[in-house]
Amino acid sequence: MIAFVQGPVAHIAAGTAVVEVGGVGMAVQCTPNTLAGLRIGESARLATSLVVREDSLTLFGFADDDERALFEILQAAPGVGPRLAQAMLAVHSPDALRAAVAGGDEKALIAVPGIGKAKAAKLLLEYKDKLGAPHGAVPAQKPVATGPAPWHEQLHAALVGLGYAPREADEAVAAVTPEAEAQQVPDIGALLRAALRGLNRAR
Repeated sequence: MIAFVQGPVAHIAAGTAVVEVGGVGMAVQCTPNTLAGLRIGESARLATSLVVREDSLTLFGFADDDERALFEILQAAPGVGPRLAQAMLAVHSPDALRAAVAGGDEKALIAVPGIGKAKAAKLLLEYKDKLGAPHGAVPAQKPVATGPAPWHEQLHAALVGLGYAPREADEAVAAVTPEAEAQQVPDIGALLRAALRGLNRAR
């Protein structure tokens, strides 16, 4: 198992960072919040989880060990898999997910693309005794520093990566632009949640 990768960031694209480890570029799938904390040319350490399939090896990267541990629990549930587990962590922090499951909050799960009402109810039962209690008070999402791309490009790429059509992503970005412009440093996580709420209402 590859527990973490550490080295200079060589490239950042939608949903992916390439970290140079011993002269080898390791492609790591990351959430928008994790990508927003990376800088090309600067050293980074990402906790990782390797997902093995018959036709692929995919390395998923996380800001810390707690996020990785939760990802591994989430993606092991029937009908979830790594992509949906990553989408859940793109929308909610680990403690926010723990709080949602502990409180039976279906709406929090439905905010994740790919999870409807029936699936949310099933997942609440599946995760009930697996996620544990929040480690502390669920904090407000911290604003991130200006990322490797303007906030609207990061947000658009995140939405497309979560399965929305480019046109839907364009409309969602436009809808949250006033909120973003009111922030001194755009909070990608908060903007993503706002965009998802708008998209869910439109569907």
